Amino acid sequence: MLIRDKHALWYKGVLFVATLALILYFFPRETRFRYDLANLEGRPWPYENLIAPFDFAIKKNPVEVEAEREALRRNFKPYYRFDDQPVLVLKNRVRQLRNISTADMNLLQQNIDAVYQNGVRAELSEGKSMLIVRGNLAEEIYFDRIPRISQADSLILAGVSPAARFIWHDSIGHGPANLKIDSTLTKQSLQQALENISPARGALSKDQIIISRGEIVDSDKFQELLSLQEEYQIRSRKGGANWLILLGQLALSAFCLFLLFQFLRLFRREILGDDSRLLFILLMVLLTVCMSYLPALFPALPLIALPFCILPVIMRAFFDTRLALFTHIITIFIITVGVPNDRFEFVLTQMLSGIIAIFSIVNMRNRSQLFFSVVVIFASYILLHLGLKLMLEGDVRMLHLNDFAAYGVSTALVLLAYPLIFLFEKIFGFVSDVTLLELSDTNSPLLRELAEKAPGTFQHSIQVANLAEEAIRRIGGNALLMRAGALYHDIGKADMPVYFIENQATGINPHDELSFEESARIIIGHVIRGIEKAKAQKLPEPVIDFIRTHHGTTNTAYFLTLYKRNNPEDTVDEELFRYPGPIPYSKETAVLMMADSVEASSRSLSHYDAESIDALVEKIVAHQLELNQFDNADITLKDITTIKKIFKKKLRSIYHVRVEYPQ
Repeated sequence: MLIRDKHALWYKGVLFVATLALILYFFPRETRFRYDLANLEGRPWPYENLIAPFDFAIKKNPVEVEAEREALRRNFKPYYRFDDQPVLVLKNRVRQLRNISTADMNLLQQNIDAVYQNGVRAELSEGKSMLIVRGNLAEEIYFDRIPRISQADSLILAGVSPAARFIWHDSIGHGPANLKIDSTLTKQSLQQALENISPARGALSKDQIIISRGEIVDSDKFQELLSLQEEYQIRSRKGGANWLILLGQLALSAFCLFLLFQFLRLFRREILGDDSRLLFILLMVLLTVCMSYLPALFPALPLIALPFCILPVIMRAFFDTRLALFTHIITIFIITVGVPNDRFEFVLTQMLSGIIAIFSIVNMRNRSQLFFSVVVIFASYILLHLGLKLMLEGDVRMLHLNDFAAYGVSTALVLLAYPLIFLFEKIFGFVSDVTLLELSDTNSPLLRELAEKAPGTFQHSIQVANLAEEAIRRIGGNALLMRAGALYHDIGKADMPVYFIENQATGINPHDELSFEESARIIIGHVIRGIEKAKAQKLPEPVIDFIRTHHGTTNTAYFLTLYKRNNPEDTVDEELFRYPGPIPYSKETAVLMMADSVEASSRSLSHYDAESIDALVEKIVAHQLELNQFDNADITLKDITTIKKIFKKKLRSIYHVRVEYPQ
């Protein structure tokens, strides 16, 4: 067979390969640190003695680094430039003073040299010391050795005569400051000092014990563990082991997806043949696996706080229990590839809790059942956690409230299944059990219209639903879908109810005024009208399929027989009397065709007893088999035999046929 003839198979292969590729793409590439450090600080170390596998530095935590940076900023010494020019100007002005004795002049010059030897600073300078830059050299000098401007005058005028003091104040006033802060150099030096702060506060050598089992993980030990985890990540990025890690992830993930494919191929071929349902299953697996990577991005998020049980809940809303369970198990196995530690505990807890989740919603009859399921899941988590900790640790001190809180968050998030189910229904065109229950409410708009305009058809639909639902339960199928499809299969009759015999209460038959072809056209037209009404009310496609197929490609036998009887010489175009089809394609639609014909025909029996009912059922089902109406349906002869027995029993009960006791 050519490739173009296998496009459906190739498409399914592409879906599986794309899912595998995306799983591998999002898988962490680094060698995983074996231990989960989330919420471990302040608790006993629950694992075996940990020995350093290599030399590594102990990193400081962010709070510690920031405290060092703040202390450096607070104690950093500013840089001041020593400027000779203000001193030279001041000494020149002193030499130009008049009426000052030579002794005072010499003393002033000496005092200026002494005062400005280390410089004079501004009034607002702060700190204990400063770095004074002279040329290319910087010298640290304490502020108490550097006078302020207000102090410089008294030091310069020390020992001079009163007359010289007066002339100084009158002509000069105050000596200038010759130390000016160098903002650029100060900022650069501070930045360099901040960058030079070491990110490590020590180191551990290879084969050195980091922490022993049962030892309390205090802040120092926790930082050592974080440093080891970070060193693992750095070393894995540097080395060439990524390809080996990828190869291992590829092998394990591909094997799990292959098992899922085999399950669908062997036990759920109808799902494997439906591209939208297959795409949905693979998408759910991919999203759940990607969700498990969140703790790698957010280390403070515990893995057990993630809602893994949401997968079986959503899967069960659209598929059967076995498929929901198998998909959940396969997904947990794929996730386990990336679980850093406690794989046994993770797999056992998630698998068993998923099974409990499926059991709790095996018959999801209302949305409030989801809340009950959440309670059951939480109880299973707690029970499993207690049992595993006590069995593996044998110490109640290993139980911590943080773990119970994480499981509480996980189960609470399962409630997100409620809006997600509604969302997936709209995106993929699925129909959940809850939606089917809502549609089966006889107060829905279409069913109320049918009850008001065509009460006979409405009663017929209810009886057909009862027959079909009982039968599908016995042979295995979707009973809720069966009931909803049966209730809506004849809604097209609401537009022209008097043309259908079950609604003719006055004894007047409008077909008496029509040709046989026109009557057949009206009768056949109720299928098309029903599909149009269902689409206008946005009924799900699986329900509309019951309207399409409930007559298959059979004929309107009554009007076809009358036409042949009244026109024996004419060649009959039987297509004018034939329903457009298609024929039933599933157990449910096949059962509806049988139940619809049997219930309708049973109303025309002249008398009701076990023999007449049995003969009617056998005749109708045999005729449908002769017309090959069930060739596309996944239904066996054994199923059909069971269905006929149920129909006979139910019809006897409906028409109150008594059991004949032996004489």
